[in-house]
Amino acid sequence: MAPAHVSKGLDDVIIGQSEVSWVGGTTGDLVYRGFDVRSLVPGVPYESIVHLLLYGDPPSLDPSPEVVLALRASRNPPATAERIVDALPAHLPPLEALRTILSSLGDGSFGYPPTLAEGFRLIAQTPALLARFVRAARGEVPVAPRAELSHAANYLWTLTGEEPTPIQVRALEGYLCLLADHGMNASTFALRIAISTQSDLASAATAALATLKGPLHGGAPSRVSEMLDAIGTPDRAADWVAERLDRRELLFGFGHRAYKTEDPRGLILHRIARSVADPDRFALAEAVEKAALAALRKSRPDARLFTNVEYYSAVVLEAVGLPREMFTPTFGREDRGLDRACARAGGGQPAHPAGRGVRRAREGPGVAPAGRDRVRRPTPTAAPSRSPCRGRRP
Repeated sequence: MAPAHVSKGLDDVIIGQSEVSWVGGTTGDLVYRGFDVRSLVPGVPYESIVHLLLYGDPPSLDPSPEVVLALRASRNPPATAERIVDALPAHLPPLEALRTILSSLGDGSFGYPPTLAEGFRLIAQTPALLARFVRAARGEVPVAPRAELSHAANYLWTLTGEEPTPIQVRALEGYLCLLADHGMNASTFALRIAISTQSDLASAATAALATLKGPLHGGAPSRVSEMLDAIGTPDRAADWVAERLDRRELLFGFGHRAYKTEDPRGLILHRIARSVADPDRFALAEAVEKAALAALRKSRPDARLFTNVEYYSAVVLEAVGLPREMFTPTFGREDRGLDRACARAGGGQPAHPAGRGVRRAREGPGVAPAGRDRVRRPTPTAAPSRSPCRGRRP
């Protein structure tokens, strides 16, 4: 039976229940395993947030020894994956490279159901391989991961070859923690769809990453940076925003599909940005935010548009030293959805939502309309050419 309601964006469609996170779209809340993120970030290390999401244990202010050891043991990628990364063309965008990196890690050793050990391999090895690619594309030699560094510190170390400052590490950890889980977003949903068919975790993670290629999921922070560059100085903010809205163009970093009030992650990232960003850059970001919110409320008073997580993510990621082409790959790291992949495994049938077909009677050469006897097609005199995506049906 076809569903009574068609939801193109799956709004208000419930596909399951989870205790991992809860998104309060009207109240401005985000809860991990019963803990409000505002009580966790900043302060709780990334490794302890991963432990909380995976196991549900109350988080510690010290890094989880279990997660630290698991990541440390998995940090060095296999030589075959390194050779594949080294063979990638230098002009390849990092997000495209990351997709190939994930595929290279799927070496046949991943199975079903997925295991936490497999998840830790992906979490630990994908940033190391991505950093290897970025450095090679810049003509620099790879930097080996260091066992004594935290996950966030190792990411910055392998990218830059320089010891990150404590404030940079704390800022990046805050970002990673705030974006560790957010309900059933596009990438998590894609991962769960793949796992529901009893695929392996590396393949499912590749499917999830593919959703980030489109600009509507995860790609806004780099565009926020471009917007701030175009405005240049705080005194130009109001006029630039007004001109943009007059042309009916988007303001990146404002509005969220889930939140109809302030995004709690954006509020926390605002504070983190204040602590780590260049003062002039932060002042520009605040001026643009103020001008944008005032203009949006004037032009669309009923829209309930607020600053979203991507806006100050851009300022924070800039400040810790990440190039803009690395913003989306950093967002697409492989801890996101691991908990839900493991939870979905063994969940029964593959996901198969219904689609409503529209039946129309049509006629063509040798084809009768629906409900009438078919007419035999004339025998073709030459083999027809095969159109793209029109091969033999399985």
